[in-house]
Amino acid sequence: MASIALNARFTTTTCDRKTTEHSRETLKTFIGLRQTTLANHNFHSLTKNLPSQQINRRLSIKAAKSSPKITGRNLRVAVIGGGPAGGAAAETLAKGGIETYLIERKLDNCKPCGGAIPLCMVGEFDLPLDIIDRRVTKMKMISPSNVAVDIGQTLKPDEYIGMVRREVLDAYLRERAEKSGATVINGLFLKMDLPKEPNAPYVLHYSAFDGKTGGVGERSTLEVDAVIGADGANSRVAKAINAGDYDYAIAFQERIKIPDDKMVYYENLAEMYVGDDVSPDFYGWVFPKCDHVAVGTGTVTHKGDIKKFQVATRNRAKDKILGGKIIRVEAHPIPEHPRPRRLSGRVALVGDAAGYVTKCSGEGIYFAAKSGRMCGEAIVEGSENGKRMIEEGDLRNYLEKWDKTYWPTYKVLDVLQKVFYRSNPAREAFVEMCADEYVQKMTFDSYLYKRVVPGNPLEDLKLAINTIGSLVRANALRGEMDKISL
Repeated sequence: MASIALNARFTTTTCDRKTTEHSRETLKTFIGLRQTTLANHNFHSLTKNLPSQQINRRLSIKAAKSSPKITGRNLRVAVIGGGPAGGAAAETLAKGGIETYLIERKLDNCKPCGGAIPLCMVGEFDLPLDIIDRRVTKMKMISPSNVAVDIGQTLKPDEYIGMVRREVLDAYLRERAEKSGATVINGLFLKMDLPKEPNAPYVLHYSAFDGKTGGVGERSTLEVDAVIGADGANSRVAKAINAGDYDYAIAFQERIKIPDDKMVYYENLAEMYVGDDVSPDFYGWVFPKCDHVAVGTGTVTHKGDIKKFQVATRNRAKDKILGGKIIRVEAHPIPEHPRPRRLSGRVALVGDAAGYVTKCSGEGIYFAAKSGRMCGEAIVEGSENGKRMIEEGDLRNYLEKWDKTYWPTYKVLDVLQKVFYRSNPAREAFVEMCADEYVQKMTFDSYLYKRVVPGNPLEDLKLAINTIGSLVRANALRGEMDKISL
């Protein structure tokens, strides 16, 4: 979760009220954690739960005047990567009449990830409740001096933060894309040959795995009209189009099986720790899963010390995870900002490959799935449901819409990270702010629904004053600490 209080004042609208209401109606009839499964889940159309004006706009398809019609087949698109971005993109394309191929090497991949998703994602992406391990309704923000602030008192009875395992969520989205008509290929993408003439195909080279060829795989090729790179922070698609590099954080996480009586404490609770000991520029976390907890931390500036920070995070939570057994150790890069280039020709990047992870929180699952869907929609619209060739301008429509919707959020969270994560006194001030009920309400509303939350002018003024006061106290405290250290 984005645990930065001021985030609420700058988060932009992405989930409409009807989607939210649909999600709430679903939750009202829910009992337990086993409501639906992939086998009996009713797959909704792309226009389900959208206001009529959005449906009309989506069905008003405009293709570039210069785009030639395709004869004898439909537009052919490859999605490289089978995470939330790739799964959402492939489903959107397949439902929109596109001949879709999704290439993923590790179909059972357990990606290292905190696994938090906002409530609006459940409704917006029609996620069945049985893939959600835990419904977090309580959070503890713990300061460098171990002052704990309880967060969540403003949540309504049907509101929560979902906790998922990536191997479960990713597999579900891929299987749903396949049911919608996408061809899922268990393969390792190697490289692609760029077209030398307008409208010529991209030639993809990959190793195909079918259980018969062993670990090496069989060298294969695939010709497509367009490519969506959803292959993560180390994207080979990004390299193929010279998309440039970005700064990244290293996230380190341990899955720890703790005794049942300890697990009761984390039944619906997540913890976040801040302090120089757990990370100089990020935070440590304990997130509950189905039968274990995920304990982790991350850093951009001190990657070589990540294991030291992990030990500190585990020590901060040691009394609550005492007797636990580490069942998996994971690490992965987290992008710190979008790549310099996110599209070229008929190739576009989405999710981590594009750099769509928010500062402060490291939140990326929702933004990955959303970007994949938006990119897929742009291709469906630009190709007239697969009947015409697309151009770079069609993909640029996706990029412009994305930037208009989310760029302010990314920039503000970047500033807030620099303000509140720069020192232990600043982190103490941040935790102090989190105790404010108005701050909690605004933060949760913006996180859960990814929309602008109208504020109360008087409360906003009070928040601004309290923020300044907290920072002044933090600076004063830092000055006193500097004197002591001298």
